Amino acid sequence: MSAKQNSYEIGLDKNPANYVALSPLSFIARSAAVYPNHPSAVYEGKRFTWAETYDRCRRFASYLASKGIGEGDTVAAMLPNIPAMNELHFAVPMAGAVLNTLNIRLDASSIAFQLDHGEAKIILVDPEFSGVITEAMAQMKGPKPFVIDVDDAAFAGGKRIGEIEYEAAVAQGDSAFVPRPPKDEWDAIALGYTSGTTGNPKGVVTHHRGAYLNAVSNILAGQLGQHPVYLWTLPMFHCNGWCFPWTVAAAAGVNVCLRKVEPTRIFALIKEHGVTHMCGAPIVYNTLINAPDAPKGKAAKPVAGLIAGAAPPVAVLEGAESIGIKLTHVYGLTETYGPASVCAEQPGWGALSPDQRAQMKRRQGVAYPLEEGITVLDPDTMRQVPRDGETIGEVMFRGNIVMKGYLKNEKATQECFAGGWFHTGDLGVLDEHGYVIIKDRSKDIIISGGENVSSVEVEDILYKHPAVLFAAVVAKPDPKWGEVPCAFIELKEGASATEADIIGFCRGQMSGFKTPKVVVFGPLPKTSTGKIQKFMLRDQVQSAKAISA
Repeated sequence: MSAKQNSYEIGLDKNPANYVALSPLSFIARSAAVYPNHPSAVYEGKRFTWAETYDRCRRFASYLASKGIGEGDTVAAMLPNIPAMNELHFAVPMAGAVLNTLNIRLDASSIAFQLDHGEAKIILVDPEFSGVITEAMAQMKGPKPFVIDVDDAAFAGGKRIGEIEYEAAVAQGDSAFVPRPPKDEWDAIALGYTSGTTGNPKGVVTHHRGAYLNAVSNILAGQLGQHPVYLWTLPMFHCNGWCFPWTVAAAAGVNVCLRKVEPTRIFALIKEHGVTHMCGAPIVYNTLINAPDAPKGKAAKPVAGLIAGAAPPVAVLEGAESIGIKLTHVYGLTETYGPASVCAEQPGWGALSPDQRAQMKRRQGVAYPLEEGITVLDPDTMRQVPRDGETIGEVMFRGNIVMKGYLKNEKATQECFAGGWFHTGDLGVLDEHGYVIIKDRSKDIIISGGENVSSVEVEDILYKHPAVLFAAVVAKPDPKWGEVPCAFIELKEGASATEADIIGFCRGQMSGFKTPKVVVFGPLPKTSTGKIQKFMLRDQVQSAKAISA
């Protein structure tokens, strides 16, 4: 049989009328045109409309272009959750450049590495971080970026170190500037760095297409609807705020900016602005739940929240409901633009008891609406594990909401995409419904006497103890068992507990080999996004003088 011609491919080509590269820049243009007078952002008495925000973004993009910033250039930002940080998510790509949001908790050497590695041409700096940026720039090996100060009347202190202030730069820009759309939706839009707990962090490069799709996925998975009022408890520097700057623009919502996570301030903002949605790590919600002035019952305003990370403790999911926050669990990594899976709620869950409902909602779940897939595979055979809730494999993603790759690191890029899936490094199982359940990071599984112990499972029990505020479990070397669980506990204010109390509590709810053999009390080290830094705890355990058996 002769080769058949595909008539559907003849003369039916892409053209400007039927094809436009996907980019989140289209979201702000639409909201400004359709809802010009709708509020876009509020912060410390200041209010902006979508028309004003779009104008400010175009003006700053114009300023960047006048400084020679264009395709392939990196613009870094060391800023808290203020309106300027939100604007940069549009202004920088409008100029054709790539946005690198820096973790505001990093030390000077880490920042110096990232500025050098990303070859930042410009950096925007809040006065609070002028000291560490000055030190970082002194440590840089390559050309130093041009510095723009971003003043904030809500912060007293710090000093200007730049050559111009942000508002002055915006004023110098041209409001008639025409944003530069990406030539290809695969073009880079942002550069973010992994945590880098061992060695230098990897630079994660994301693209316009993925940012566009994940922004829309957030609306669907988080049920934002139209005109949500979104409270910025999640750092915008973290995975570009899980793409929520673009999400809120797509939904023509309101960005309620917040410089620092403070429970009293959060509750006040929820009431004042009618906040409908928020995001955060378990530690953020746990802090709100345990705040002395947390509203309860009818006093609590209903808010929909996304919570991310490994399986959130049942106590957090239950506690959030008690203060009016209905949580949906999402999961992802820097390499997946933030959340790329969701524990999709099923009919009937609302009728379950709070404990049963929390058990269902703590799973990592299924693929985000616009992600192609998430599953658990045997990393050696690349075959999916059985849906038995027991067989452990590696959690993997595939689809458009996965990074381009690691900047200047071809080896790591090839390794993480081996077999046509993105390897997360997380270990998990599939339940009978195909929902992913993370059991641990590969390095956090504790092998005690030949038995695998999930630190997440032990932590979940610890969080049920009435005196426990935060908990983390790591492996402690043991001459008999190889490894045993070691628990680090941060107690609630005014609460007390002993090692015997904690161990006895756990022993009553789990197998003996899973029970912590050592308990250490004290503040736990945390990242700026609220994740407990287990690598520091593992280092502490390895120190012979730190912990005795």
